[in-house]
Formats: sequence, structure tokens, C-alpha cells
Amino acid sequence: MVDKKKIAVYAPYFAGGGAEAVELAIVDALQHDYKVTLFTFVDVNIDKLNKFYSTNINTQNIKINYILSRPLSKLVTYLSSNNKFFRAFILYSVLAHIKYYKDDYDLIISGYNGVDLGKKGIQYLHWVKVVDGQNNFLAQLFNFSKEQIKENITITNSNFTAEAVKQVYGLDSTVIYPCVMLEGSNIPWHEKEDAFICSGRLVMEKAPHRALNMLKEVRKRGFNIKLYLTGGTSSIYQSKYYRFLKKVVKENSDWVTLCENLSYQEYTQILNKCKYGIHFKFEPFGISVAEMMKAGAIPFVKNRGGQMEIIGIDNNDLFFEKEKDGIEKIVDVLKNEEKQKIFRSILNERQNLFSKEKFSQEIKKIVDEYIISI
Repeated sequence: MVDKKKIAVYAPYFAGGGAEAVELAIVDALQHDYKVTLFTFVDVNIDKLNKFYSTNINTQNIKINYILSRPLSKLVTYLSSNNKFFRAFILYSVLAHIKYYKDDYDLIISGYNGVDLGKKGIQYLHWVKVVDGQNNFLAQLFNFSKEQIKENITITNSNFTAEAVKQVYGLDSTVIYPCVMLEGSNIPWHEKEDAFICSGRLVMEKAPHRALNMLKEVRKRGFNIKLYLTGGTSSIYQSKYYRFLKKVVKENSDWVTLCENLSYQEYTQILNKCKYGIHFKFEPFGISVAEMMKAGAIPFVKNRGGQMEIIGIDNNDLFFEKEKDGIEKIVDVLKNEEKQKIFRSILNERQNLFSKEKFSQEIKKIVDEYIISI
């Protein structure tokens, strides 16, 4: 019986974002054919992560190599949430840790952007200059080589990101869209609520309040819609913006509901009953938009970024540049049942682009080819 090859996966921390979902999906895809070790800063509870991200990682199949034990997780979460230097320290220290053990593994994979792995590996980029654009002092301290990034086999989360990677690093890349773990909604359209969902971290950069303001104007046009705001929070979000958002939600509590830190099952229950979605921020990909579409909702998104690839770049009536433009497009779709029917059909056909099976097959193909070549 041939021994399984050993693979290390760089996943520095878990803050509830799309990058972490991809990291775990990579581990999920490889766990049966390879000996996989997850390298992270603080020891993690895989069962808890499975529940949050809807993955099926068997703790018997993988190992976890960590720097700090789990009792320190709350302290680390607080420090990483409130201190940019400490976040950078986590990124570089886990890289240094994985490089120390690099000769013990047949392959090292970065699930968290372009990095120096100490030798040629595979890197999945969610965007450019995420790690190499961090603290220069720490980069030098931990002997981080930006040139080593160019030695890796590169995967990107969208064609939009692939173009940025080509421009910044001069690298060609393979696009593998992140997978959406949830199953398609079985709730008939006429039984869904006349509601929008806006999901993502509750931070200024995501601007959920601006989505809320857009829909407030739509309501003034006579559409009795609801809004569900869902997102993850940690200590950083107990901030001026978070307090402002809570205040705005309270002022509009007759039609806006804020749902925080939901399990994936709880999140999908809300998602499945919404007819529409809205996402204000430009994204290199936008996993929450793909989730909206997979659940059968019609999403409205910014007219720049990877989220356009999710919906289909020809569907201009679902893209907006500014709030005023978006309000008009939302109103136009809400008042036109025939348009709704057409978009639902178009979006339904695109759901398989983001399936777990497709993601796993494409990741395994690249990994298998690499392993065969060594």
C-alpha cells in the first residue's frame, strides 16, 4: 500500500470571511487522498468550523499544527481585531512556522493569498498584496521574500483577480471559483418573503448602512420590502461604526432585522426565504453574492469586481454604480414580474459554477498534477 503524500495548508486565522471558507474547502477536498496538516496561529475546533462553514472535515483525517493553544483564542481574537501590527505578526509568524517544517511535506499550499512558502508550492489568491503588502519590518524579521511568490503555482478566485495578479506580479493563474456549500432553496418563489438579504462582515468597508439607505428609498416608492442584515462580529466591530449601524437598524426596526454571528444553517434559513439580495461593496469575488444566487435570490451588486462574474457580466440590470442608479434598477425589477422570471432562470443556470463538487475536482486536479511531477 502506497503511503499518502503529505500536504501542509497555510491558514493563519479564522475571522469568518470568504478566504477562510476556501482554506477549509481545500482541506475538505484533499483530506481523503493526502495526509493534510493545517498550519494556523491558534489551535482550532474543527467541528465548530465545520458547522460555521458547512464543511465535512474529519478530525481523524487531518492534523493541526499551531503556535498557540486554544485557551488563548479569545485574547488573540481581540488583539488581531484591534491591532494591525498583531494581525501582520500572525500572518508572518505562521509562514515562518510552516517554512521551518517545509522539508517534511511534499507540497505546501497557501489558502491565504500570495506568500513566500520557502519553496515552490501552490497559492490561492483572493486579492493582491494582502500578505506582502503588510508590515515591512515584520517581513524582514521573518525573512519574507516577495520574489518567492512568483515561484508558486497560482490560483485565483475570479478573472477580475487574475487580471490584477498579472498586473502586480506578472503571473498567469488558473481561475477556480470558490464553492458555495449550501444546497439550492426548495422554497417556491411565491412563498418567499418580499425581502432582501445583505450579508458580510459588519464593517464600514462593507457599507451595509448604504444598502439599507437604498432600500429605504425603494420603500418610499411603495414597495413593502424587508431587509435582513447578517454578518459576523468580533471585538473590532464593537466600534463607532458598529454602534452607528445598530442605531440605524433600531430606527428602522419595523422592516430591518440584524442577525449576528449565525451558524451556517441559521444563515441559510434566512437566505432561502429572501427573494432578493444586495451587496454594496466591490469584491474580488464575493462569496455572499454567490450564496444569494445559489439560494434562488436575485442579487443587486456594484458594477465592478468579481461579483459581476457570479451573476453574469451581461446582466446589466442587476449592476449599479451609485445609490441613485441602484434604486432605479431595483424598482424596475420589483415592479416587473416577467423580468424577475427571466433573471431567476438565468441565475439558476449559473449555480453549478460554484458547486462543492466542481471546486473539489479542480483543486484536486492541480494538486494531483503537482504531486505526479515531483
